[in-house]
Amino acid sequence: MDYAIFIPITLFAAIAYSIKAVVDARVRKQLVSSNGSPDLIAQIMRNDETNRRLSSLRWGITLVALALGFGIVQSAGWTEVTPGVIAVLVGALGLGNLVSFAATRKLG
Repeated sequence: MDYAIFIPITLFAAIAYSIKAVVDARVRKQLVSSNGSPDLIAQIMRNDETNRRLSSLRWGITLVALALGFGIVQSAGWTEVTPGVIAVLVGALGLGNLVSFAATRKLG
């Protein structure tokens, strides 16, 4: 396996994440410096924190469901990539997203 392909992918992901972090920080700075209503700013910050928490929940549930899908593939003894294997993995991913949506609706 050629691991050299992971370097540009990781570099791109790091650059994209750093740009997102800078833009988010700048938006927050402008929001605070705009002399808006303190209640509005506090509400926006609370919503941002809630969205971040729910995003972590979504990723956690989705990755656990995907891990269960890989476990099913491993326990069934499938060693080749076939449409059935892909269907199990995509189905597990979809199920994880549906469960995370339901959890988000219940918690949010």
